[in-house]
Amino acid sequence: MSTDVVVTGIGVTAPTGLSVKEYWDATLAGTGGIGPLAGYDTSGYTARLAGQITGFDAGEYLPGRLLPQTDRVTRLALVAAERALDDARADIAELGTYACGVVTSNATGGFEFSHREMRRLWSQGPEHVSVYQCFAWFYAVNTGQISIRHKMRGPGGVIVAEQAGGLDAIGQARRTIAHGRSRLMLTGGVESSFDPWGWVSHLASGTVSTRTDPTAAYLPFDRRADGYVPGEGGALLVLEDAEAAGRRTDRRPYGRITGYAATFDPAPGTGRPPALRRAIELALADAGLEPDGVDLVVADAAGVAELDAQEADALRAVFGPFGVPVCAPKTMVGRLMAGAGPLDVVCALLALRDDVIPPAVHVTDVVEDYRIDLVRDRPRPCPMSTALVLARGAGGFNSAVVVERIP
Repeated sequence: MSTDVVVTGIGVTAPTGLSVKEYWDATLAGTGGIGPLAGYDTSGYTARLAGQITGFDAGEYLPGRLLPQTDRVTRLALVAAERALDDARADIAELGTYACGVVTSNATGGFEFSHREMRRLWSQGPEHVSVYQCFAWFYAVNTGQISIRHKMRGPGGVIVAEQAGGLDAIGQARRTIAHGRSRLMLTGGVESSFDPWGWVSHLASGTVSTRTDPTAAYLPFDRRADGYVPGEGGALLVLEDAEAAGRRTDRRPYGRITGYAATFDPAPGTGRPPALRRAIELALADAGLEPDGVDLVVADAAGVAELDAQEADALRAVFGPFGVPVCAPKTMVGRLMAGAGPLDVVCALLALRDDVIPPAVHVTDVVEDYRIDLVRDRPRPCPMSTALVLARGAGGFNSAVVVERIP
């Protein structure tokens, strides 16, 4: 792919911060955003910890007319979108309303809104159900609401691929720009599904940690790993053609998106290996890189022993034992479903900018057989120019994105 696509703006809504600076400061400090799930009694549930955003009052950021028609996830997405566009200093009217598009990823939709209206249906009757129920629950609602609010009438879409979907959305946005169909794309993913029904949906996977100590619940690559902790939030990024962005502003982009690939695991029982390694190799080939050209891997970091072993196998196969530093910033916020990959891309871009790798927190006993160089305890200063971000989704999705610093 020949078109040079750069990231010119970032918007973050995460358990450890509602801005890029807050998130990055907390990440380098090893500050945890995981704690007891608040809002209702969780004593009857098998798991009670989550990476939850606190102190978010949508009324402080959004016009009142939007509040009755939006779920919490859409409110978070709208705030992230506005901040990303402001960060990029993007004037949609000047760029052309049909030259700017939106593609996001969402794995659960507007759970809280939908379930509230269903309760009203069964307890009060259909006349009490909000007319906005027809779209507020939908996977594509974030794309739609962002497009409407910012008059971005160009290419649009939504990708549903569980945890991997956020990286897939970035890959789709990059491809749209490279093919000349858009000048600017807003992309990424945001998730929030912590109402009681949504929480049960998380628990149904059987891979959520049941520990009650936030410092011991989510330990990817650790001998004690017993599952993950769900999180909410994510990130949205503004992608632009590099040449066009350079003409529009003298602001330095965060970096380039130079490689992307997605694969799907073979069916169980076939005896074929997982396809994460193939996704890595294809993304590196797309970026024109050899393995020794990668300075950092931001891991998927499932926190499930079998999945951690598979990821470690893929990293060793491509980079060799201890061949590249690996970081797992999700240990501070949990796994954010479709929001996780984009937030990890933000982490990678900031790590390259500042030449520092953030630590995985609370991971103290890495499985020796994995033979990976997991950065732990404290940030590691390290000159870097290229990072690989990985994400996997339930059902066999694998995605990889390569980001590079602009010299």
